[in-house]
Amino acid sequence: MSYDLEQENKEILARYKDLISNTYRTLDEENNKLIRKAFDIALDAHKDQRRKSGEPYIYHPIAVAKIVAKEIGLGATSIACALLHDVIEDSDYTYEDLKKIFGERIAVIVNGLTKISIMNHQNISVQSENYRKLLLTLSEDFRVILIKIADRLHNMRTLQSMLPDKQKKIASETVYIYAPLAHRLGLYNIKSELEDLSLKYNNPDVFNEITEKLELAKESRERYIEEFKNEVSDRLKEEGLKTTIKGRAKAISSIYRKMLKQGVSFEEVFDNYAIRIIYRSDAKNEKFLAWKIYSIVTDVYHTNPSRMRDWITQPRSTGYESLHLTVLGPGKKWIEVQIRSERMDEIAEKGVAAHYKYKEGYKQTNDDRNFEKWVTEIREVLEQQQNLTTSELLDNIKLNLYSKEVFVFTPKGEIKILPTNATALDFAFSVHSDLGMKCLGAKINGKLVPISYVLQNGDQVDILSSQNQKPKTDWLDFVVTSKAKSKIKGYLNSEKNTVVEEGKEILKRKLRHVKINFNDEEINKLQKFFNLKTSQELFMKFQTAELDASSLRKYIESKNVFNNLLSRFRKSPAKNTHYTEPKEINLDMIVFGKDEERLNYTYAKCCTVIPGDKIFGFITISEGIKVHSDNCPNAINLRAQYDYRVIPAKWVNEESFKNRIKIEIEGLDRMGMINDITTVISGAMGMDMKSMSIESNDGIFTGNINLEVKNKGQLEETFKQLKNIEGVSKVVRT
Repeated sequence: MSYDLEQENKEILARYKDLISNTYRTLDEENNKLIRKAFDIALDAHKDQRRKSGEPYIYHPIAVAKIVAKEIGLGATSIACALLHDVIEDSDYTYEDLKKIFGERIAVIVNGLTKISIMNHQNISVQSENYRKLLLTLSEDFRVILIKIADRLHNMRTLQSMLPDKQKKIASETVYIYAPLAHRLGLYNIKSELEDLSLKYNNPDVFNEITEKLELAKESRERYIEEFKNEVSDRLKEEGLKTTIKGRAKAISSIYRKMLKQGVSFEEVFDNYAIRIIYRSDAKNEKFLAWKIYSIVTDVYHTNPSRMRDWITQPRSTGYESLHLTVLGPGKKWIEVQIRSERMDEIAEKGVAAHYKYKEGYKQTNDDRNFEKWVTEIREVLEQQQNLTTSELLDNIKLNLYSKEVFVFTPKGEIKILPTNATALDFAFSVHSDLGMKCLGAKINGKLVPISYVLQNGDQVDILSSQNQKPKTDWLDFVVTSKAKSKIKGYLNSEKNTVVEEGKEILKRKLRHVKINFNDEEINKLQKFFNLKTSQELFMKFQTAELDASSLRKYIESKNVFNNLLSRFRKSPAKNTHYTEPKEINLDMIVFGKDEERLNYTYAKCCTVIPGDKIFGFITISEGIKVHSDNCPNAINLRAQYDYRVIPAKWVNEESFKNRIKIEIEGLDRMGMINDITTVISGAMGMDMKSMSIESNDGIFTGNINLEVKNKGQLEETFKQLKNIEGVSKVVRT
């Protein structure tokens, strides 16, 4: 393929100029020189490379640098690192070369980015190992993570040139790993875009449907916002307030989450968009003006007090500040209104980067402290990592990334922020690990409560402790913070190891006494005889005296009986072989891989698969290939963590297959309702109804029906006809 190199060089320079003229921070001459030097090195390093789309490779580092400069809002060092982020991996330049040219700080950041990138190309290990490395680099310099998020965002924006399976793998990893990180760093716009783009490739039908519906509703949304502006703007001007009022559609992924969670259609999600009032203020009057605007809005419209959120008095741990209220707006429709200053809006858009711009004159110390505290917590969890499996580590940290918060007070009146559902024991561990280990109970607002007490906003917590107290296994059932979980597990594991070692020594002595050798074969036989899963359990039972010398005598007796039987029936097989007849499988159904091979498979229990659904195969360790639907709740995790075990799958003959599914139907009860439902299912659609249960309560009926469906088209048509029945308000597949 021939390329117009002269035209490409002009385009490269134009993109570079666009980058340096669109930065969030003001750049001086020295900054510009640094960025230019990084650009020249990157241009040289990637001169012979092209992207999958055929474009010059340098377009990618420039685009990543632009996201870093404009959308995240970082300074010259980070912009230079973004331009250089693939240089070590893709060219002859080394870490030492970059250190000589740019100094240690830039070389270290680029090296951190290289390590993560190399990990991403290795499918041999579980993907979440990347996450561990990602978080380790974060605790060194969080700019590595911010640039990596920018790199991932650009890859997601240009994912169309990849093969479909690669698209799904990258999209799953994005929503599993990078979106939670963007959320925690306060990059809400980027988090939403990453989630939306992931949905676009993981579930294109849903993405396209919601996109189209949002587009159709755009005109009425704009009319509604104009009406709101007209009713509120004059009142705000009268008070001398300088405000901007704008509406925004909620993220597609956020709408989809609500549809799933509430089991409703797009039309039934009542807050698909929000109105934002942004006001100008100095540092001194910022909070006062927010409440003044709140007062004006609630004079015009009724408010729903249960949906009021004050993130100004106590910002979220991500640094987010805003006043949220839900009002019955024009046309008697509920709408969320967000009130925030220009500074708060910038922090909501730019996250951590904007904190530094506003350090002087604003009380930003809390936000910085919260961020530093979060980084420290991650470091602590990683230091405890030997006690956690990778998936446990992931779950713990993701819990801390996404969880909503509860604010409580120490006895001295200091505020502590903990995840929702945190207990008194979580609080104790958040104050100090030793306090958590010795926690006996707590006084909440002066009243004695157990350590499992779930904290409420505004509680004053005083922990009671004892030197004799030790962590117990059941503590893990009610703590929610990663710090508490990892500390308790660490202690229990070390205790368990001590008990196991003691038990092992006791068993050795007892075996020596009855002249039996202590070896792996004998231990396995003992384990089977006492019906135990692991040798550790065996040793522990000897340590606690659940098993003793008399138990060993029974084992020896059974051994002698077994040996006698063996000598009498030498020709009998030494072991009972259990043969399980494989289930009959119709191999016409699904074929796997690029070569469309016919392989044995079973359906995964976590999702209902219907012919016509988009599907994939997953190679399990002990149960062969399991077939999952693309919409399976576990699909994202499987693709993100074990992509090397995912194989493409497709239907061969969907019409000949019948599958049972369950639907839930709800509506207003009336005479003849059941007859109308069965007429559609058995009559019009000719479907086999396996079971049906209907309950009526105060004029509302709910029903569960099990059906055998031939294909997706038949199911969709059935849903359409059921929804047309008079009084039916909801039909969902469960």
